[in-house]
Amino acid sequence: MSTVNVVSDWLLSAELAPDVEHDPLRPLYDAAARGELALPFCASCALPLELEQCVCDGCGGQHRDWRAVALEGVVHSATVMHRREPGLVLTDAAYPVVDVELTSGHRLIMTTLQPEPTAPAIGTAVRVAFRRLGTVHIPAVANSANTTELGETA
Repeated sequence: MSTVNVVSDWLLSAELAPDVEHDPLRPLYDAAARGELALPFCASCALPLELEQCVCDGCGGQHRDWRAVALEGVVHSATVMHRREPGLVLTDAAYPVVDVELTSGHRLIMTTLQPEPTAPAIGTAVRVAFRRLGTVHIPAVANSANTTELGETA
């Protein structure tokens, strides 16, 4: 289990939280609530699958096995978003959107755990922590300076 605490969301309104009860990504959200990152693998050949991928590109298998993976990766690409949507996007500032290639072989697109004015550079090693959007925990990029002493915020 991860020792990194969850930080309340700074970016999106809680009304945008997914309905976990009816979401095919529920294993991701359940693991995130425990401080773990669970991602899908092919149950037949163990190839990493995309979050909503139903058929394995390697063997054609159609069953997924959700497993906890390391909370480590490298920035594959990043951009800074300049979207303001009152009522839904809480921040008035630009914010990063980061594509992280995880050590598990998966790639996730996330924002940062805390507001950041710039995106991390391509090739930067990062850790995954979790934001709380309403009652749902979702993955976020935590820079190495913030990963060991993150506190719960309101």
